Amino acid sequence: MARPREFDADEAVERAKCLFWDQGFHATSVSDLAGALGLGAGSLYAAFGSKEGLYQRALERYCEEQPAALIEALDCADGIRAGLRGILVGLMEMDLAEPRGCFLVNATVERDDHPATIDRVSATLARVESALTGALERAKAGGELGVDKDPAALARFFLTFIQGLRVVGQARLGRAAVESAIASALTVLD
Repeated sequence: MARPREFDADEAVERAKCLFWDQGFHATSVSDLAGALGLGAGSLYAAFGSKEGLYQRALERYCEEQPAALIEALDCADGIRAGLRGILVGLMEMDLAEPRGCFLVNATVERDDHPATIDRVSATLARVESALTGALERAKAGGELGVDKDPAALARFFLTFIQGLRVVGQARLGRAAVESAIASALTVLD
């Protein structure tokens, strides 16, 4: 009879996510992970298969959480402009407060040659773009956007702007510069 696991796999993935986010994939050793998770290397391998397997689970966790928060913000906002502004300002505030940046951006840059990582990032970006397109289509149907506005093109623009905003946030250009860029970006809705 197999011994029951003596750790919470969900909590382990959360801790691993934080460690990979702080240090990156390459700088995080199996020893670092085992220590942070309170597991021996053998238990880590038994539970997740490999450092890579644990990384993919951690990235998957992040990729589930972040789009869900964006979708909720769009759904709860009082209008598309307020929703997008809230999202963009919220991301700016996170980047000003948190030096580690966006895990999705970090994964893309560090592991651009790893197919599973790029597939996960691409799927997440497609989900965000789809949510943005849907919100912009609803805004157009509700008269918030002009008839000449293309919701899909605007969604691609905002997706690109969001990712650029996350990179600029890591460069620490400052609140005034980012607020100015956000104000300019929102003019595409006029």
